Amino acid sequence: MSTDPLWSSRRVLEYAERRRAGSLIRVGRQARGWRQRDLGIRLACSQSTVSRLEQDRFLDLPLLKQAAAEVGVPMPLLNASLGLSSPPTRVTVDRTSAEEDPMRRRPLITAAALAVPLSLMTRMEAALASTPEPSGAPARTLDARLTAARGQFDAAAHAGLLRTLPSLLADAHQAASATRRDLDYARLSSAYTIACQLLNKLGQYKQSRLTADRATLYAEVSGSPLAAAAATRELAAVLRHQGQEAAAQGHIEAAVARVEATGLATDAQASAFAQMLCSTAYTAAIAGDRDQALVMIREAARAARDLPDIAPAGRLFPVTPAAVGVHWALGDAGTALEAGRKLHADQFPTIERKGRMHTDLARAWWQRSKPEQTVGELLAAARLAPGEVRDRPAIRQIVDDLYAKHPRISGVRELVAVTAA
Repeated sequence: MSTDPLWSSRRVLEYAERRRAGSLIRVGRQARGWRQRDLGIRLACSQSTVSRLEQDRFLDLPLLKQAAAEVGVPMPLLNASLGLSSPPTRVTVDRTSAEEDPMRRRPLITAAALAVPLSLMTRMEAALASTPEPSGAPARTLDARLTAARGQFDAAAHAGLLRTLPSLLADAHQAASATRRDLDYARLSSAYTIACQLLNKLGQYKQSRLTADRATLYAEVSGSPLAAAAATRELAAVLRHQGQEAAAQGHIEAAVARVEATGLATDAQASAFAQMLCSTAYTAAIAGDRDQALVMIREAARAARDLPDIAPAGRLFPVTPAAVGVHWALGDAGTALEAGRKLHADQFPTIERKGRMHTDLARAWWQRSKPEQTVGELLAAARLAPGEVRDRPAIRQIVDDLYAKHPRISGVRELVAVTAA
C-alpha cells in the first residue's frame, strides 16, 4: 500500500470499498493538477471518454488500468475498486453501527464492478476473439434458439443469456458458412445484435462495439433492411456511449431510409420504421438537439399509430407507447414524469420493458433531486426485473449515490441488497 497520505485518506479508501475506480482516477488526476483533457491526451482518448471513465460509465479495463497508472493509483487500491481483492482497510460509510447495518458487512457493488459472473464475461470475450467450435445442434433449430435468446433478454435474464450466446454465435457462423444463404447471414446478424444488446445493457461498450460492427456487416451481406436496422440501432447505442453522436445519427438516418424504401407494406416494416425514428429522436436528444428530437418523436408516433396496441410475439421491433427515455435525455424531467403518469407496466410487453419504464422514471426523479420517488421507482423495477437494477451500471450508480447521500430513506438498503446479490 502506498505511503502517500493521499491514497490512505478516508475518502479514497471509501471509494475503493464502494467499488468506484473512476473516482480514484479523478482523485489522482486532480492531485496532479490535470484537467480531463490533459489526461485524455496522455491516454489518446477524448475528454468525454475521461469524463465517463471517472463516472464509472465506461468499463474498458485496459484503458482504466492505463489511466490509473498515469495518475498514480496504487495497484492494491485499483484491484479493490474493481472487486478483484478486498479493500486495504475497511471504511465506515455512515455512522450506523455494524450490528444495525448489514450493508457494512460487505462491499457495495457499483458501476465499476461486473454484476454478472466474471467467468461468463470472460467466456463471452473469448467467443468474440475466436469463434468457438459449433455445438453440434441442428441448423434447423437456429430460429427457435434466436427466439429463446430474445426471450432471455426480454426477461432480463442476463447471466443466462451470456451462457447461451457463445454456442449460438458459433452455430450461426457454421450455418452461414455452409449455405451462404441470405437468410442464414441475417440469422448470424441477429445473433450478434442480441449479443450487442446485452453487452450495451451491461456497460461493456468495447465488446459491444465489436458485436455491433459484426451484426452490421452480416446484415449488409444478407441484404435484409430489417436486420440492418436492428444492427444499426445497437451500433448507434454504442456510438452514443462513446461520445460519437453525429456518427450514430448518420448510421440511423441511413437505416431509416432503407426501411422506408421497402414501402412499409407490412406491420413489421412499419414497426421497424417507427422504432428507427425513435432511435433518431433519442440520438438527437443525447446530442442536445431538442427541436430535432421532438420532431422525430412526433414522426415516430404518427408512424406507429396504425400498429396494433400489442405487438405480436417475436416481432423484431415492438414499438412501445412511450418515449420517456427521450424526454429524460433532453433533460426535461418534468415532461418525462408527466408522460409517466399515463403509463403502467401492463402497457409493456416484456419484463425488460416494464423494468425500463420504472428505471427511466427513476432517472427523471433523480434528475429533479427527488430521492424518495427515485427509490420508489427503482424498487418497482427491482421487483419486476432485478437485472434492470442489478446489472446496469448507470442504475447501480444511482443506487450507490442514494446509499451514500440518503442512507436512511426507506427502501435504500433493499436496493443495495439487490445490487449486491
